[in-house]
Amino acid sequence: MKLEKKTVLITGGTSGIGLELARQLYQRGNKVIVTGRDQAKLDAVKRELPGVHTFNSDVSDPVAIAALHDKLVAQFPELDTLINNAGIMRNLNLNRDRDLNDVTREIEINLSGPVRMVQQFLPHLKTRKGALIVNVSSGLAFVPLPVSPVYCATKAALHSFTQSLRIQLDGTSVTVIELAPPAVETPLLRGEFAEEMKGQKGMDVKVLAKRAIAGIEAGRMEIRPGLSNVLKAMSRIAPQFMLRQMAKMAKPGVAGSTLTA
Repeated sequence: MKLEKKTVLITGGTSGIGLELARQLYQRGNKVIVTGRDQAKLDAVKRELPGVHTFNSDVSDPVAIAALHDKLVAQFPELDTLINNAGIMRNLNLNRDRDLNDVTREIEINLSGPVRMVQQFLPHLKTRKGALIVNVSSGLAFVPLPVSPVYCATKAALHSFTQSLRIQLDGTSVTVIELAPPAVETPLLRGEFAEEMKGQKGMDVKVLAKRAIAGIEAGRMEIRPGLSNVLKAMSRIAPQFMLRQMAKMAKPGVAGSTLTA
């Protein structure tokens, strides 16, 4: 599959992995559409990449998803690629009192969002030849980082969902791919997680995007660059050892602030 002359929708495309995928896919001659919740960031994308189309939309809101679908199918009937990239990652100490709505925010964005986006856009995608769904999970889908318990759980669930979706869509025009990035140098990695990284560097986001595109074009159903491939292997070989190693990396924070992809 060549990622050229396609019409691509990227959720959470205003920063990090989503923005870099937008840059590289646009440079390859694709029509690119990005969504986000922050209008200022959407405006910044438009200034940098005038040819990229931007829409303010929230993947945690089913009404917003339905409205986005209606707008895009009308304006871009050739839409054939959906990249579910939007996500948040939080350092959550579950020993502290937490609001019952707040504690599930990652589930609404990281898991319910992609599931709803797929369900909403799938009928249209099945009408397009060579259609593609890419769900962005994480290397932490295979071995959790206990300091981010809900985030890791959502990515493990998205990994499972993607496997089932691929089986169910076998025989249709839609290819289903999972991109499981390792730690990547994006705003999602830093902030309150700077202490956990202890000076370690993540993969360059440009490298990650290039490997993702190359993996899709090579026909790989599960793309696991760098450390993600190690985590997948070790989750099978020595799962308890790896979990203990991940647990040593950090202690749950106090505030539990939010990082957005």
